[in-house]
Amino acid sequence: MTRPAPTITDDNRGFWEAAHDGRLVSQQCSGCGQLRHPPRPMCPYCHSIEHELVELAGTGTVYSYAILHHPQHPAFSYPVIAVLVDLDEGVRLLSNLVGVEPGDVHIDMPVRVTFDETEAGMAVPVFEPMGSST
Repeated sequence: MTRPAPTITDDNRGFWEAAHDGRLVSQQCSGCGQLRHPPRPMCPYCHSIEHELVELAGTGTVYSYAILHHPQHPAFSYPVIAVLVDLDEGVRLLSNLVGVEPGDVHIDMPVRVTFDETEAGMAVPVFEPMGSST
């Protein structure tokens, strides 16, 4: 079973289209230049509704994590390692960590983005430890 596809909205469409192409992007406010994630219609800093999408390097560090065992869904392998990743550009993302044993995960672990396929031919960004070849 394949991972469920993301729900696409007007606000997050650019993020998911970039992920489908193997790119990680963030909204950047045209008013004040702040990066923001998750995608939303208005800048929380200056309240501008104008933005552009900028490509991110996809590298960062684990800010926090949790090892999830339940509830289980057949599209995922357990345990799932849920992570908050602080990207080098200053954006924080919630994702999964792959290619590592749960006991080897640690705060400040250097990671990089990779993409897992979903239903409907989409993709989601997940992270793997730096130096991993998965």
